[in-house]
Amino acid sequence: MSGSTIQIGVEGCELFKGLDKKSIMEISALCREESFRAGEYVFHQGDLGESIYIITEGLVFLERCINLGSSQGNKVVGMLGKGRSFGCWSTLLGECNSFLSSAVCQKHSKVVAFKGADLRGLMLNNPDFGFNMLQKICLLLRDRIQDVFGAMEKI
Repeated sequence: MSGSTIQIGVEGCELFKGLDKKSIMEISALCREESFRAGEYVFHQGDLGESIYIITEGLVFLERCINLGSSQGNKVVGMLGKGRSFGCWSTLLGECNSFLSSAVCQKHSKVVAFKGADLRGLMLNNPDFGFNMLQKICLLLRDRIQDVFGAMEKI
């Protein structure tokens, strides 16, 4: 994936839509490409994470391992396609935490990945940009929590 392809992936991401060209270029400079086969995990629930991912091609399911005594197994809590983002959001706070779900590719998938700490640096250096990002992240996480609650209601 070339630099321009990474830039297109960043521009098409739900989290970065509407940002100015300078911000898109700065974020793109932080990114790297990763590719996964169908059935391959991007990360597992409980792994320590430091990255955020943008899907540029493919389909990724977020799965949560659930143990309710008599009922246990994996439950899909999110189905994400092109332009959607996922990962370890706590790194934007300067903290390393474990992933609350697993991310498994349903078909060959390509992602643009970056370290949350690097985006945090951009946010701290430009408070207007940082505040804009926080607003977008709050809305994204609200939607993700609604998806998880919806999945849990079906157990």
